Parts: sequence; C-alpha cells; structure tokens
Amino acid sequence: MKIKYGILSAALMLLSVELFSQPTNDSIPRLSLSKVAQVNQSDSYISLPGDIGNLEPLIFEANINPNFVIRKREDSRIMAALTPQVMIRMYDEHSFPVRTPSYIPQLSIYYLNGSPLSSRHTTFFARLAHHSNGQDGSFYAESEDGEPRINLKTGDFSTNFIELGLIRTSYGYRKNAVKFFKSSFEIHPRYWMNSTLRGRYSGFRWHNSFIVYKLPLSFGAENRKSNFSVKAETFWMLDSINDWDTFDFKRFNGMLTLYYHPNFLEDIGFFVRFYHGADYYNIYFDRRIDFIQFGLMTEILRF
Repeated sequence: MKIKYGILSAALMLLSVELFSQPTNDSIPRLSLSKVAQVNQSDSYISLPGDIGNLEPLIFEANINPNFVIRKREDSRIMAALTPQVMIRMYDEHSFPVRTPSYIPQLSIYYLNGSPLSSRHTTFFARLAHHSNGQDGSFYAESEDGEPRINLKTGDFSTNFIELGLIRTSYGYRKNAVKFFKSSFEIHPRYWMNSTLRGRYSGFRWHNSFIVYKLPLSFGAENRKSNFSVKAETFWMLDSINDWDTFDFKRFNGMLTLYYHPNFLEDIGFFVRFYHGADYYNIYFDRRIDFIQFGLMTEILRF
C-alpha cells in the first residue's frame, strides 16, 4: 500500500511540474498587426546627460515617434500607420541650443500573412518616408583653411525614401519570450534626394534587426508587459559611396539596446544603448560615431 501511495504521489508531482512549467494556450501571446507595427517603429525615448563616446556633450537626445493607426478592426490583416517622427538633440553649450532637428514623417502599410490571433506569422510592409532638417542654407560653408566643409548649422539636408521588408514573429516556450526578426531594404532614388548628397549619403541600405521581449511568468494573465528586452540592429550601405570598397567596414552600422521595465513604472523604463556607425542625425551623416547612451524609453506594448 505504501508503494502505491508513493507511486501516486510521484505521478501527481510530475504532473504539477509539467502544468506549471509550460504555458497554456490561453497564455500564449497573440501578436496582432498593431503590435507588429509598434515593434517596427523606432522607440520613443529621451537620453540622460553623460553619453560615453565621441558625440558632443548633450543635455539630451529625444526621439518622438507616435503611431496613428488606420485599420478597420483590431484583427485586421491589412493596416496603415502614419508616423510624424521627430528627433532632437539639445547641446550642452551656452543657451543650450537645439540645432537642425530631424523630421522623418512616414506612412507605412502592413500585410499580415497568417492568423492575426497567432504568435507565429510573417508580416510584409512598405514605407514611404521623408527625412530633412528644416534648413535652407548652403550645404557647404567655408572654413578657416579655405576648404569647403558641410554646413552643420544651417545647411540644407533633404531626402525621400521607400523601405520594403518583412517581419517574422515567434514565441519561445522555454524562455517565455516573444521574438521578432526584421529584414528590409531602404531605397533613396537618386532624384529624391538633394543633389549635394549624391555619392556621399548612402541611398541603398540593407537593414536587419532581432528583438526579444522577455515576459513575466504570469501564465493566463492578459496585457502583460515585458520586464526586459534586447534589440540588435544592423544596416549595411550597399551603393557606391565615398569611393569605398564593397566590403569596407565603414559601410557597417550597428546598435545594441538593452531595456529594463521595472514593475513600479507603468509605461516607461530604462535603457542603455551601444552604437557604432554613421551619425543618423540628418546633416551630421558624414561623421562616424561610437557611443554608449543611457536614458528613459516608453514601452506601451502589452502581450
């Protein structure tokens, strides 16, 4: 009799371990098209003073990036998103100037290939965007040595581009994590950019990114927020630019962002970002920068 009770107890223990170690179907996140679109947009954030690297001293760098979603209903497989993105740098100088913000308004169209209620599917997207700095001065300004230099304060910077790509979503049971892989091509047609940028500013770029959102172990709960996420992003300049060789490492640009969302905050958390590559701040594109940045980032995604 004792042996039977022992076997029964062991069986119940194994069953309970199995039940609590695997997520139920109800707890598997449903990745609707609106969530995929939120992931595809760059994050809204504000950095803190004290970047480590070769950027000028900043009071902050901010990215304001809201989404205006156009869809028929929440489970739609086709959706559009209008995004009036603005990026600002305030410099740690006299009067704390803000020079040449980046204006990047864009319209994105998404098509989800698969069930909108599933966590595993592929989304195709197309984006039409404009990138400028709101200035109309001469692109070049003479320096003290007589050599023409890019006019960083009032020089005109403007380009338009399209981006075509796909986003693959999946869910990892063992790690209880949502994963996104994105690959896309960004194309700036020659006559869509200022003539002074041609041959200096890359007009054909291959983007890749991998993002992981770690979810809390609250199986069955709705609207869970990720407490930790990691985003790795790269892009490679593919066109003829600055007489660089095809495999010149200067063509490579990479960024790694680590994000922590504490339980005592609702919609913001803390991030640290590592970046290497060309400056992404409009007319400053000709510089190579390496930095570590800290700050606050919004996180409205719920799974």
